[in-house]
Amino acid sequence: MNCVSPFLVGLLFGLGLCLSGMTNPMKVLGFLDLAGAWDPSLAFVMGGAVVVAFFAFRVAKRRGRTLSGAPLDLPTSTAIDGRLIGGSLLFGVGWGLAGLCPGPAVTDIGFLDGRAALFVVAMIAGMAVFAVLPALRAAPTAKAALEDG
Repeated sequence: MNCVSPFLVGLLFGLGLCLSGMTNPMKVLGFLDLAGAWDPSLAFVMGGAVVVAFFAFRVAKRRGRTLSGAPLDLPTSTAIDGRLIGGSLLFGVGWGLAGLCPGPAVTDIGFLDGRAALFVVAMIAGMAVFAVLPALRAAPTAKAALEDG
């Protein structure tokens, strides 16, 4: 059950993305084009997702465990800092340029979409850079400490 539950939830999520049109970059860009030919249909998809998530998170918090039995690990920080704002801006710019966000992009790879594959490769590269940044920032500090000592 530990592997089946996440697989089924991911499959359901991907199917929902396909059925709702979230995997179609042109539909997403139409939703984001408020000054042009705006397509509000994805607002209903997002609203439905927010309602489902609202109740699902309350049930999950009460359970304290995931469906597969793993401990529930929810973020505890409520701080709005530069990293959150910067990440949100970067996400929004990427979404607006490509018409894709991570979930739909990974789903589109299953349809052998080259643009989605390029998006996912760029996303993975960005995640790798983010993972390495703390070490790069700490390196000059460690070097300076050695020179001072």
